[in-house]
Amino acid sequence: MTTAYDIAHGEEGPVLETRGLSVFYGEKQAVRDVTFSVPRGTVVALIGPSGCGKSTLLRCFNRMNDLLPDSRVEGEVRFRGTDLYAPSVDPVEVRRRVGMVFQEPNPFPRSIYDNVAFGPRINGFRGDLDALVEASLRRAGLWAEVGDRLGDSALKLSGGQQQRLCIARTLAVEPEVVLMDEPASALDPIASQRVEELVYELKREYTIVIVTHNMQQAARISDYTAFLYLGELIEYGPTDAIFTNPREGSTEAYMTGRFG
Repeated sequence: MTTAYDIAHGEEGPVLETRGLSVFYGEKQAVRDVTFSVPRGTVVALIGPSGCGKSTLLRCFNRMNDLLPDSRVEGEVRFRGTDLYAPSVDPVEVRRRVGMVFQEPNPFPRSIYDNVAFGPRINGFRGDLDALVEASLRRAGLWAEVGDRLGDSALKLSGGQQQRLCIARTLAVEPEVVLMDEPASALDPIASQRVEELVYELKREYTIVIVTHNMQQAARISDYTAFLYLGELIEYGPTDAIFTNPREGSTEAYMTGRFG
């Protein structure tokens, strides 16, 4: 079994890390004793067969598992050195600083503008909201397509545009980390490619952790890859090494399609 705790680089250490993390849903254990770290300014891909714990692990980083019945977390999850599950930590603030983009585009039934402005408004933003909305849409690569119709319903956008709008909505609250749970799996190939390109662009400003079933996608966009199987972290390292020279036999078997 291979783990990699101290893979982070830089003087400030990892932006996210787990130590002996286990997650339970009632009596069922979904994640088993996972220890790894996410270097800041990188894209980390979580791969593995369905039901291996990828999404559960991802949701630990912004405490989304708190919203699920009978969920229980053991071990440590740290953001910039702070224990995210300490009693003094506000999960709402965690979710502001560690944003989330889901598999299915989920725009609100409101205007394009109001979708992006929603988070800043409820967080009491007092700056130039118009400028923030524009900047967020530009970061999400959507401004050129919707900048002249911000009052239109977000539900009129295509699936790919809706997903990029959801990314813009996440960026508008100025997170440090963006979590993505299979953000392109529900999109057509062209829209999926645009999301991949966007992820590559966004890592200049954000740390990104992405769950994907698409190994080619992981190879294209990530700096580090973690392979999970049956809730355990089997192997974690630089993406090139994981895909070309995996150390574990089960990693190689998954990469070559012998299971999963």
